[in-house]
Amino acid sequence: MSDEQNPVRWFEIYVQDMARAKAFYESVLQVTLTPMGDPTSSGMMELMGFPMHMDASGCAGALVRMPGKDSGGGGTIIYFACADCAVTAARAPAAGGRLDQGKMSIGQYGWISFIIDTEGNRIGLHSME
Repeated sequence: MSDEQNPVRWFEIYVQDMARAKAFYESVLQVTLTPMGDPTSSGMMELMGFPMHMDASGCAGALVRMPGKDSGGGGTIIYFACADCAVTAARAPAAGGRLDQGKMSIGQYGWISFIIDTEGNRIGLHSME
């Protein structure tokens, strides 16, 4: 890995109900997810991509529904950037998720909070304010 690259290039959040999960993330993060098709051409996978800009820094990713892959807590946490993590986290209950941990300081690195999505995944939110 080059020192000039961010260490993460892609993420996948596994879901059981794509429509429900898509509605949750679009509501909480106020973004539009787009269908990405099945990269395996098997018809078994469904991907909904988060907005991505190929020439920008940062990481892109998708919601993924596939047989045999459970959603829910597992040990990996993805942090989404936001202007104020408390404001973003507050949208989770209305979107069918729940607040797991309110806004807390991480010192010079800003603030974080945690939400649980409609599929049982624990998601981090990060802001500098």
